[in-house]
Parts: sequence; C-alpha cells; structure tokens
Amino acid sequence: MLIVAIGCKKDVPVTGVTLNETALTLTVGATATLTATVLPNDATDKAVSWTSDNEAVATVANGVVTAKEAGAAVITVTTKDGNHTAECTVTVTPIIEPEPEWVEINGVKWAKRNVDKPGTFAATPEDAGMFYQWNRKVGWSSTDPMVNSNGGTIWDDSDPEGDTWEKANDPCPTGWRVPTLEELQSLVDASSKWIRENGVNGRVFGNGDNLLFLPAAGYRSFTSGSVNYVGTYGNYWSRSSSGTSAYLLHFSSTDVYPYSNSYRANGFSVRCVAE
Repeated sequence: MLIVAIGCKKDVPVTGVTLNETALTLTVGATATLTATVLPNDATDKAVSWTSDNEAVATVANGVVTAKEAGAAVITVTTKDGNHTAECTVTVTPIIEPEPEWVEINGVKWAKRNVDKPGTFAATPEDAGMFYQWNRKVGWSSTDPMVNSNGGTIWDDSDPEGDTWEKANDPCPTGWRVPTLEELQSLVDASSKWIRENGVNGRVFGNGDNLLFLPAAGYRSFTSGSVNYVGTYGNYWSRSSSGTSAYLLHFSSTDVYPYSNSYRANGFSVRCVAE
C-alpha cells in the first residue's frame, strides 16, 4: 500500500518593509505615490497601513501622499504582521505665484518692460528694447549699428499716415496695445521722479508698491535714423493723433509731459497697456 503524506504549508513571517522614497518635496496641492515593498517577497501577509504625523501638512491614503500646506510631515508605513515600519519625510513648499507682467497706475495696467521685436518684450525693465516709427510695426535697434526687426538697414524717413495706430501695425504682444494719449496723461498725473536703475537713467512712476520704470532710451532721428540723447530723454508713443501730429510722452531729468510731435518718422520707445 502506498501512503502519501500531505503536510500543511507554513506561514512565512514578515521580516521588514521598505519604501521607494525616503524623502519627498512637494508643492501645496501636489500628490505623489509611495510604494511599500514587504520582505521577504514570499511573506504570507503583506498587508500594510499608512499614517502621517502631521495631516495638516500632508495626508496619505493607500500610499498616495497629498500636500496640504507648507511644512514637514513624516509618512509611516506599518506591516500588519510584525509591525515593521519604514518612513518618508515629506517637505511641502508653498506655491510661488509668478510676478505679474504689469503695474496698475490710476486704473491702467502698464507692461513692466518696453517692446523689443514686434510681439515681444525686452528682457528687463531697464532694457531699451527697440524704437518704432508711429503706426509702423518694424522695430529699429536702440543702439548702433542700425538694423531693424526684419534685418534691414535702410531707414525709412517718410511720414507714416493714419488717424490712429492701427491694430495691424501694433507691435505689442498679444493682450497688449499701444496706449492712448489719455492713458499717457494718467501716467503723468501719477507722481514720478528721475532715478538711475541698475546703471540706466529713467523715470519711475507711481507710489508704494505700484512703481513703473521707463528708461530714458533716447530716440532715432526721423531724418537719418541716428541715435540721440540716450540716458537724457525718454520718448514713448501713444496711439493718438491730431492732424499730421502724433502724441507721445516725453520726459527728462527735469520735465515730464505729453506733447504732439509732427515728425511721425522719429523712432521712439513703446510701452504697452493691457487690452
């Protein structure tokens, strides 16, 4: 007679647990998933539980960590068999909102930087950007050699036409436009002072935290395109005109005012307002 012995399979106890991460950095509102590995691989009972020592900062459910507010929390995984643990330290950082691209003065939102090539802003508030003839979308370098945004080097001294700076010719980026005379006047109505910002002369307008710096970039002459008065004068076009003249904002170390200029072919700076 053949006798077969049938034995019972023995339970394999848990000896430890590890996590795929021991430290995490999350911004408020972000999530991350922790994966627990129970040892040995053939352990019989691989059940685990999750806890956070600071649920105001970070919570955890089935390994999914959710950042709640800035601070630190320790996430712990614990095995049901043997109470073995592993930890992950979670650092939660606040969401840093980007600096707005504008400053609001007297109800008008002004771009912080001059227009550079059509559809772009200069890199910093102190950069001159490019010069523009009134109602034209071709930018000209604010330093020599003289070259325009299309790569041309021949200055156009003809007088631009039109009753307003047409939208098709507006060099401002999307969502922005050349200001009106009234908007330039509202800027003049705010307090201003002549300053030197990061080595660049100009005027700062506004009060408190709402400060707008306009560099005194000079201009290109309507007759030859030559650069003049860099660091001495600032000239910023409006979209408004009167007869054959176009209005602009002019300032120096002693004066600041809007005026009507009959030479529309001058190359002046452009500072946009929000549409």
